[in-house]
Amino acid sequence: MPKLLIEKADHILRLTLNRPEVKNALDPELLCGLADAFVAARDDDDVRVVIVHGEGDVFCAGADLGKLIPLISKSKEPADDFDRRYISEPNLGDKGLLRNFDVEKPVIAAINGHAIAGGMELVQGTDLRIAADTAKFGVQEVKWAIFPAGGSTVRLPRQLPYARAMELLLTGDLVTAEQAYEMGFLNRVVPRDKVLDEAYELAGKIARNGPLAVKAIRQSARACLGRPEAEAMDMERKFAAPVFASEDAKEGPRSFLEKRPAVYKGR
Repeated sequence: MPKLLIEKADHILRLTLNRPEVKNALDPELLCGLADAFVAARDDDDVRVVIVHGEGDVFCAGADLGKLIPLISKSKEPADDFDRRYISEPNLGDKGLLRNFDVEKPVIAAINGHAIAGGMELVQGTDLRIAADTAKFGVQEVKWAIFPAGGSTVRLPRQLPYARAMELLLTGDLVTAEQAYEMGFLNRVVPRDKVLDEAYELAGKIARNGPLAVKAIRQSARACLGRPEAEAMDMERKFAAPVFASEDAKEGPRSFLEKRPAVYKGR
């Protein structure tokens, strides 16, 4: 059974972490699969939205402490081709966790259960987040005397109020889905059996919009974050100009005037 399940329909790509017997812990094979899938999603014009999900009742418990961490700390020799690939490609882990790698399309986390350590870091790399009301969140690496190197010390202080981010980073404590929602980390909290339905509903709304506009809006929002306003306004104009020059930008207003659904071709 593959450790990463891949499904695509209606411009939506779903990636499901498939190691439920070990709480979907990230080992070299799963990270290789995620890295390859995210690169393929970026390069596939038919993909407009990506959903990341976990099989079973846990989204992702983080790095596999028996298989991945020993490789990183060099206390274990590579045992198979996935281990060797992980060691030989320094950026592979970054791609798998969406750290210093951009799919260039919206990524939705459909969080069916706990997202801890590397699982929480994978969520931080997404744009939109639907969580089960039973889920808990946290970066617990500090409890095991290791560093949350999947981007948490950079992203959490940006995505949460600073003091709340530092409490999570320095204590390793977990918070409930409701607490994470109140902090602004999640978009919605729903019953576990509704997580995928909600994620697909949200993905469908996005996928029906003009793909060039979606991509450019997302790029602009990310690129302009934290920059001085005048500089950000200039950057925004550069992202906007190609969208207005596209065929889709003509089709959108035309479909509105003709009172029919728009047919966007991504050009």
